[in-house]
Amino acid sequence: MSSLRKTAIALLIVLIASFSVLLSLGSEIYREMPPIPDTFSSDSGQTLFTKEDVQQGQLVWRSMGGHQLGSIWGHGSYVAPDWSADWLHLEAQAWLNISARAQFGLDFAALDNSQQAALEQQLRDDMRRNTVFQSGDNVRVSLSDTRIAAIKQTAAHYTALFGDDAAMQTLREQYAMKEGTIPDEGRRSQLTAFIFWSAWAAITERPGENYTYTANWPYDPQLGNTPTSDNIVWSILSIVTLIAGIGALVWHHAAGKEEPLPLPAAEDPLHRFKPTPSQKAVGKYFITAIGLFLLQIVLGGITAHYAVEGQQFYGLPLAEILPYSVTRTWHTQLAVFWIATAWLGTGLYIAPALSGYEPKYQRLGVNVLWAALVVVVLGSMAGEWLGVQQYFSLDNNFLFGHQGYEYVDLGRVWQILLLGGLMIWLALVTAAIRPALKTQGEVRPVIWVLYASCVAIGLFYGAGLFMGKHSNLAIAEYWRWWVVHLWVEGFFETFATSVIALLLVRLGLIRARSANAAVLFATVIFLTGGLIGTLHHLYFTGTTNSVIAWGSIFSALEVVPLALIGFEAVESYRLRRAAPWMQRYHWAIMFFVATAFWNLVGAGVLGFLINPPISLYFIQGLNTTATHGHAAFMGVYGMLGIGLMLSCVRGLTLEMQWNDKLLKGAFWSLNLGLAAMVFMSLLPVGITQFFAVIEQGYWYARSPEVIHSSTVETLVWLRVVGDVIFAAGGIFLAAFLVDLLRRLPWRKAIAVADGAAA
Repeated sequence: MSSLRKTAIALLIVLIASFSVLLSLGSEIYREMPPIPDTFSSDSGQTLFTKEDVQQGQLVWRSMGGHQLGSIWGHGSYVAPDWSADWLHLEAQAWLNISARAQFGLDFAALDNSQQAALEQQLRDDMRRNTVFQSGDNVRVSLSDTRIAAIKQTAAHYTALFGDDAAMQTLREQYAMKEGTIPDEGRRSQLTAFIFWSAWAAITERPGENYTYTANWPYDPQLGNTPTSDNIVWSILSIVTLIAGIGALVWHHAAGKEEPLPLPAAEDPLHRFKPTPSQKAVGKYFITAIGLFLLQIVLGGITAHYAVEGQQFYGLPLAEILPYSVTRTWHTQLAVFWIATAWLGTGLYIAPALSGYEPKYQRLGVNVLWAALVVVVLGSMAGEWLGVQQYFSLDNNFLFGHQGYEYVDLGRVWQILLLGGLMIWLALVTAAIRPALKTQGEVRPVIWVLYASCVAIGLFYGAGLFMGKHSNLAIAEYWRWWVVHLWVEGFFETFATSVIALLLVRLGLIRARSANAAVLFATVIFLTGGLIGTLHHLYFTGTTNSVIAWGSIFSALEVVPLALIGFEAVESYRLRRAAPWMQRYHWAIMFFVATAFWNLVGAGVLGFLINPPISLYFIQGLNTTATHGHAAFMGVYGMLGIGLMLSCVRGLTLEMQWNDKLLKGAFWSLNLGLAAMVFMSLLPVGITQFFAVIEQGYWYARSPEVIHSSTVETLVWLRVVGDVIFAAGGIFLAAFLVDLLRRLPWRKAIAVADGAAA
């Protein structure tokens, strides 16, 4: 059996085994998720909250922006508090003061150390005790009278905060909340029920265990929330796994035979291929992608500024029109949209190039899909603004407004339409690439991997539809990360690896046999850790310890292939001078080199910083997460999207001379700006918060005392340096495309824009 066939079988085994584990653990999460009882009531039977209150409150939370305004269980944005941790702290302080006055006639702070220690033990006994009772189909949670009183005080705080109470105006500004975030008092009351439930799950011990439904997250030693043994043991084992995996991969790399690169052709092999009508129509995808990229940059600057001036933008009361939850929603969503648009355009361009076949009505399909994507992008953005501004009913907000889950914020109707658009894209790619799948060419295995990744891209976005209107948050997080991790971080990466390999084979820079082996092996190695590694996002989202075990080991394996990414970067860098005509692809290859660099730094080093359970236990939802997110998402997927786009644009512009000065400015500005943003601002802020967590608890690291301290605000202002440099890179890139369009002959310009006159 050939090594290529063995690798293909290994890939199939990895896919079957990995998805079996993911689905099995999903079933376990469903069975063991934190319950939403029919009633939360006092020992005497007085009802505090009902199941309907909690579920409706979750819809209210989603309507105000959900993850985009503070976080729940550590997932979400960073300026406002984590509401679960914040509620726990406020409720605990209220409980201690109520008990201190009842027992000693003094506030808690006035007691001596022994009295405080005794009350804190009583607090832990009361709040951590699981009092879930089931009678038939009815599930009830019984709460002590002291806790009921503390909950009512905490709920009153939130009811005032999310309204327009003047006493809370300063706090709202510090949290980047607009005045009257939720104008309706009934909705605010329901919201408190949902936030309370999330906090209750984070402090209530699982039946028969000594840790909570969220594995003792958030860290709050006063409440007895400290790292579990599973967090520590599996973190150590994950580091051992990482070292062993890197050692095995280095051994394999050293033992492998290095084939000499082929002699490049005297002329550009792609120069003789004229773009087809559908390929010309793809040009508008790249123009659209850059337009969305520029808009994302603007919104990123506004969103970052809200961290120091929560309701204004340099004195302008912008929050009333564009509140933080909207600008951050659009900023994160546009990151997905512009990168996906560039990659989808690449798929539509590469499919006819591989097969040499232009299906009937292919150009029409490309144009229809582009129009559909524009409608979804603009429609979903409008719906999110209307939802956050509370113009929709809760049911209509779910359908057309803001779903509240980061990266899958768009309303359900827009979500379904986007999935429909992906199905159209898959149909177009299938029609164009089908002849190449049937031929017995040298690169057939890579073409099949490429096509399989296209199928996965088309289908796996549908995982987001499994999150229903009232899905338990633990289940919603499970399916959300199927979309974010598997769809974006998994199959798009396989797609890109295949496209780059095929491009280099077509250019005659690597051998087809080498490309087949490299792509299949890289896919096996990446997906071995990448699929089950999804679970590292779910350690503290109401899941069981088995998720921590599987997630820690396999997320460590995600980092293993990145250890040798430097070889890929060096090899790609050398290819740019393999032949004189390679200068035409110089900047496309340089963006591939940048992708390799950020893969190592952003996805590898900064990713592993937050991967082990014991690490994530303390820093989940701090700016360390944003550090990894920016370096990996823009550094890897963004740079890769630009590189793929430039490769396709090279084919569309044929013999045209490019303005390399603009591309040089774009390349260095984007990379230096991203580095400045990450290492001058985001990472130092995250480390500052890390110290705050260890010293006083997670709630403190997310409090205004830290977020708006002079140190952190200075670091946030330093981000302006990186933002300005990065924005210049976006402008250079846009100017490059404008320059190309300006210099195209009239007929070619019309063909690229694919207007009606063509």
